[in-house]
Amino acid sequence: MKKIKPEERLIVALDVPTMAQAAKWLKKLSPVVKHFKVGSELFTAAGPETLKKVNSAGAKVFLDLKFFDIPNTMASALESAAALKPLLVNIHALSGPAAIAHCAQSLKKLKNPPKLLAVTILTSFTEQELKKIGFSGGVEKTVLRLCRMALDAGADGVVASPMEAAKLRREFGDYFLIVTPGVRPAWSAKNDQQRIATPLDAIKNGADYIVVGRPILGAPNPLKAARMVIDEIEEACS
Repeated sequence: MKKIKPEERLIVALDVPTMAQAAKWLKKLSPVVKHFKVGSELFTAAGPETLKKVNSAGAKVFLDLKFFDIPNTMASALESAAALKPLLVNIHALSGPAAIAHCAQSLKKLKNPPKLLAVTILTSFTEQELKKIGFSGGVEKTVLRLCRMALDAGADGVVASPMEAAKLRREFGDYFLIVTPGVRPAWSAKNDQQRIATPLDAIKNGADYIVVGRPILGAPNPLKAARMVIDEIEEACS
């Protein structure tokens, strides 16, 4: 797998409601940040134009729309997404092996397709919340089972919390991507994330990319905060 430079491992989440706000953050952070996440809030508000704006700033996009539907609908949506030239796209692993395989095969037919990630268990979930929706095996076992299924079906990697990253690496090796949300520097607030770790620990645990939003966007000096996160990543990589 291609070696990822430390400064490219940070993905800043543009979880803002308007293109104007996103453009402000792109201008402020793009001197340091090479990757940005565009999620449901911004994409719903501003549409494909958001990816064009990020790309024009010289950065790359993790398009975080977590598709979950019947296989044909998911594959078609991903093909449309691929035309916007994101680096990463994702679907829910709970859509099942047939859907994941169909999506993976559809993307592989394209020229320079984005990497396909399968979302395992959201980082806002606790053991108790997981039980309430019918999963009794615990978070870690559920994440491992979903990861194995997704990789067998052809996904390029998974989205999982930093708490499970080390176990995933031990079980499945280094040939797939792990993207970890729920990353919070020690100097930032926890917010609504439950299964979290610092950037240093997330990278040491095996994450390829870490997603950080509010700790950077809400910092008194966002550019300095981004640099501090990258410094932690570099320390972990060294």
